[in-house]
Amino acid sequence: MVDIIIDTIIDGIKLIPFLFIAFLIIEFFEHKMSKKGLKLVQKSGRFGPIVGSILGLFPQCGFSVLATNLYSTRIITLGTLISIYLSTSDEMLPILISRNASFDVILNLLLVKFIVGFISGTIIDLVIRKKEKVNYEICEDDNCHCEGNIFKSTIKHTLNTLAFILFTSFIINIVITFLGEDNLARIFMKDSIFGPFLSSLIGLIPNCASSIMISELYLNGAISFASASAGLLTGSGVALLLLFKTNKNRKENLSILALLYLIGSISGVIIELLSLL
Repeated sequence: MVDIIIDTIIDGIKLIPFLFIAFLIIEFFEHKMSKKGLKLVQKSGRFGPIVGSILGLFPQCGFSVLATNLYSTRIITLGTLISIYLSTSDEMLPILISRNASFDVILNLLLVKFIVGFISGTIIDLVIRKKEKVNYEICEDDNCHCEGNIFKSTIKHTLNTLAFILFTSFIINIVITFLGEDNLARIFMKDSIFGPFLSSLIGLIPNCASSIMISELYLNGAISFASASAGLLTGSGVALLLLFKTNKNRKENLSILALLYLIGSISGVIIELLSLL
């Protein structure tokens, strides 16, 4: 239990700079950005998926956390958000590198995440053409009355969100610890067409432990490359927790969750079929 508490706190501390930067950007848009600047951001949104797919490849889940905040205030598009969620490598790279995984394995996983993220995000933005209303209401929701001090409001929003993440992550860590990775490994169907559907579900666990678990299972031969890809595609760290906190549209949040799962699962199935050929 002590280890769980320490790990939860450490994971939370790692997120502080990303949360602070995200809220600082939002506050800047809310207080300082002109209408001309807002139009410029909106016009550049079509390039969001490719930029998001690249940024998401960096280790840790900080970029997905930042993207969640920016999407909740409609600074970035849904396609950009999904591309970052799919490409986010979270703890995957540190685990693979520390376990001396081959360069080919690391490169292939990164390519899968980048390609799927970029293509999916681009298609989503092309299909969903409705005009999003820019929404900057974080201060109003938190009743911080800090319109004149950007840093004060940024600190408050960061601390409030961090407290939410710490509490929820603590509960999830307890469940994962007592259930055990061995028991979770048994539910996967290695080299089965149904394997990606199961690993994608595990990847949706809003915690950095999901990417660690899937990476370890793959390196230990418990799941196939296709299943590992599917699970790592849906693993966006604690970003999904933040999505349900900051984005008030619960129906939309569930749709994003379902979309993420379907893309991850279908991509895994396609990779499995290609490997059989």
